[in-house]
Amino acid sequence: MTIYLDALFFLNFYFDFLLLLTLSVTLKRNARITRITLSSLIGSLSILVLFFPLNNFWLFIFKIVLAIIMNIVAFGLKDKKYTIENISYFYMISTILGGFLYYLNLSMNEQFNGFVFVYEDFSYNYAFLLILSPLILLLYIKQRKTFREYQNIIPLEIKFKSGEIIKINGFLDTGNRLIDPVSKKKIILINKKKIEHIKDKKYLYVPYNSLNHHGLIECLRIEYIIIKDVKCKNYLIGISTDNLLKNGIDCVLNAYCLEEIKC
Repeated sequence: MTIYLDALFFLNFYFDFLLLLTLSVTLKRNARITRITLSSLIGSLSILVLFFPLNNFWLFIFKIVLAIIMNIVAFGLKDKKYTIENISYFYMISTILGGFLYYLNLSMNEQFNGFVFVYEDFSYNYAFLLILSPLILLLYIKQRKTFREYQNIIPLEIKFKSGEIIKINGFLDTGNRLIDPVSKKKIILINKKKIEHIKDKKYLYVPYNSLNHHGLIECLRIEYIIIKDVKCKNYLIGISTDNLLKNGIDCVLNAYCLEEIKC
């Protein structure tokens, strides 16, 4: 089997650079490109293991030490927690990218001759994987942002004046600080479709002002809402005709809900 050291060095550098750049974006490390580049060059030195008969144990130790050095060079050494977090995410992102590439390598080759970096002849897979790898990492970054949004989805229970109770999912929006200027009650927004079955609805109209809009919002008085086992009584339900049902969200909570949950 022929091993092209120049191609192997370039591919290792390319993938290490992508991994470190993704880590920097994910954890908001704001590392300089020069430091990431230098760290990637150090990581490419892993090809040296081809010339030494290391057993699995010493190969594992070598990779751990190399990963620590790479992360310190790229992101600095601030404290123990900072460094451990960097190394943990580095391996997690490596596993995600490596798993995708390993699967694609098996799927696109009728004969499997080893890992994707080693072939007897230059394969079209190289070009394909060079293009696909950053797309995989971009997808990973996007999905992490989506996951953070899901962390703001909180189940809640609303009891209306009629005695009826509904259980829905609310999105904690720090931008929603609507308050009734008369009663000083906070307002959470709910899609009109979710309360169509509620009986004896008596609406009141509350003036509101936002950055680009002002007017009156249709509201309902309620008995209470329960968020994370905390009963909150000083609230109104604001009726919205906008589509709030995306990603399983039924209503938009008030930013002040966070203060009550913490209390």
